[in-house]
Amino acid sequence: MHPSTLAKRVYILLFAIIIAFYLYGLGKLPLLGPDEPRYAQVAREMFLTGDLITPTLGHHTWFEKPALLYWMIAGSFKVFGVNEWAARFGPALCGLLTIAAVWFVGREIDREEPRGFAFWSVVVSGSCLGLIVFSRATGFDVVITMTTTWALAFFLLHELQNKRSFLAGFYAFVGLSLLAKGLVGIVIPFGVVGLFYVLRRTWPSRSVLTSVIWGLPLAIAVSAIWYGPVIARHGWTFIDEFFVQHHFARYVSNKYHHPQPIYFYPVIILMLALPWTPYLIAALAKVRSWKWRGDDSLSIVRVFSVAWLLLPLLFFSFSGSKLPGYVLPVIPAIALLVSDRLTRIFNPRWPLIIAGATVVLVVILLNFGAARYANRESVRDLLLMADARGYADATVLARRTDDRSAEFYAYGRILYHRNGEPVTFDEITVDEARELGKVVVIIPVEYVENVRGVSTIEIIGDNGKTAVLGWKP
Repeated sequence: MHPSTLAKRVYILLFAIIIAFYLYGLGKLPLLGPDEPRYAQVAREMFLTGDLITPTLGHHTWFEKPALLYWMIAGSFKVFGVNEWAARFGPALCGLLTIAAVWFVGREIDREEPRGFAFWSVVVSGSCLGLIVFSRATGFDVVITMTTTWALAFFLLHELQNKRSFLAGFYAFVGLSLLAKGLVGIVIPFGVVGLFYVLRRTWPSRSVLTSVIWGLPLAIAVSAIWYGPVIARHGWTFIDEFFVQHHFARYVSNKYHHPQPIYFYPVIILMLALPWTPYLIAALAKVRSWKWRGDDSLSIVRVFSVAWLLLPLLFFSFSGSKLPGYVLPVIPAIALLVSDRLTRIFNPRWPLIIAGATVVLVVILLNFGAARYANRESVRDLLLMADARGYADATVLARRTDDRSAEFYAYGRILYHRNGEPVTFDEITVDEARELGKVVVIIPVEYVENVRGVSTIEIIGDNGKTAVLGWKP
């Protein structure tokens, strides 16, 4: 068999395994935490109303994030129905597209000197726990990771091949990055590119400098497919909430209560890189021996990868609000640096065992460990129990907590304040409750003893953390 034919078959098999793994079991767990149910619900309301411009939650405007993820989920709902698998399909697809972009770069390096760089780039990025975990959740971090990865992959390929078409791809994906998570979609790509030239101690080529003239309008035109209509429709209300509150105030203050120390992200990056963290450290230990201004493909990719790793780390370390997913876009840089290291080992058996063991471990946890935890962190099953007791059409009073799953699983039954926040069990009087008729009440399980024996309250069940009650006036 010709070597090229064998290589194609190996890649087909490898990608088939990764695709099956990333799509496997997306619907096994309920939507969890404050984000998954809310984002899925916003997408559901877009899908049901057909309004792809104004994000709403409980029919109140929801301008926290841009529309790209919502569009992906709404499209998935149309094809697969409204369920957990469909809600997570878009993020899983983004994870797979991220892997494809890393492979795209690795393949280019192998053209200059075939060393298996492309193969290892797929293995490492596909088995990196950071990408696996975030690709299995309904969230924006893996979407911005995908769009910035393709943007930076196109720019890197331009540096390697000097083709103007790659710069067009860079700017187009910058536009998509703005649709993926707002202004950070332009900060990361341009910041990485700028730091790359600083580290190389050189100026951008003329083609790169002149590309700004036509490239920025291209990026703006791509992002304007949503920003234009939403600003035209909502004006300052959108600008204030989206840009002022959820961009600038989030970055410079602790308004959204996610404070962390300055060293938070170096630790997070080492965790996101698992199981390849030792190889990443080993790769970074060799940076002093690199040819930082070398013109060969490997030298360019090495320096670019370091810039890709450092820029998000530095930028988000000074943010007043810190969450682990903010630095997820460094995963491709980790994959490229680790792949460089793995091409230099004599026995590839152990890295393959590590990758395979990671996949097997995730599948085992998904099937035998995660459900027990997830069921405690979601009210999905509790609401099903209440429905079976005759409360399927009852108003639901949620509890103030990080679990916002009632907003998805009790769609159309949640009572909201005028500010768009759900009304909780402790924010309504008995007289107001009587006007609602039958009510489902979600409370902390430790409060159950306070209502036991009350004739109008039915204790339906609990999950060990949260209880569900039925109230009939």
